[in-house]
Amino acid sequence: MSIESMTGFAREEGEFEAFSWRWELRSVNNRGLDVRVRLPSGMESFEIAVRDSVGKRFKRGSFNISLNLTETPGLVGYRLNQALLDRVIEIAEEVRARTGGAALQADGLLRLRGVLEPEEPGRDDDSRSAREGAMADSLGAALEKVAAARREEGQRLIEVLTGFLDEIEGLVGRARELAAAQPDAIRTRIKEQLEELLPGDHAFPEDRLAQDIAVMVAKADIREEIDRLGAHVAQARELIDGGGVVGRRLDFLSQELNREANTLCAKAQDLDLTRTGLDLKAVIEQFREQVQNIE
Repeated sequence: MSIESMTGFAREEGEFEAFSWRWELRSVNNRGLDVRVRLPSGMESFEIAVRDSVGKRFKRGSFNISLNLTETPGLVGYRLNQALLDRVIEIAEEVRARTGGAALQADGLLRLRGVLEPEEPGRDDDSRSAREGAMADSLGAALEKVAAARREEGQRLIEVLTGFLDEIEGLVGRARELAAAQPDAIRTRIKEQLEELLPGDHAFPEDRLAQDIAVMVAKADIREEIDRLGAHVAQARELIDGGGVVGRRLDFLSQELNREANTLCAKAQDLDLTRTGLDLKAVIEQFREQVQNIE
């Protein structure tokens, strides 16, 4: 199972008797599942079936679905009014029996008003039901096209997200190397500052100096943040490899990654480490932007 994007588009056409139609579906990212349907007048009851079809296939995304329905003019048939024809023949026979006139001809009977009634296809309940069934099949095909487009976009997103995770992992490794040098840098900086502030004959007590250095080193320790960053990256890779509906979980992880990066920057006592932390925040934000489009 692979991850899917929430972006997709599809168009599907169909026809039945005198009617033809075209479905258009657009899907974009959304926190939940939002379906907006625009149907021709008189087909409002069909909206429930449309929403159900979308809900069975997708969990997240904002869908705009429209149906354009066209009736082909001129396809009018005729229905014989058998009851009226029988009554006309019966009367005609009575008249002919009394008057001895000629028998009625078929063309004459058919020209009588009401014997032939115009019949437009698709107007009865059976035809309407069959037409809506065909339209539902077309909608299903359109939804499958949207799903295929979302899967294809999802495959491209996997490459992008994996690339960002590689960058994050590299920056975390760089931060780990810089963090290892922080205690010595803190110790050196404090001693240099004390030498500038205190005359040579007023040495700062070594035990007090060691205590202050230990406190500052502890405050600047980012090993926990680095470990958590690595764990979040590993979990994000597992989610991407596992596939399915993982967008919200990846979004949560991106927030956690950003929180750890913020803490790293706040604790940084070295310019290079600060720059690495800022680069890390930038890549995490790019990662999160792409995650917003995952179902």
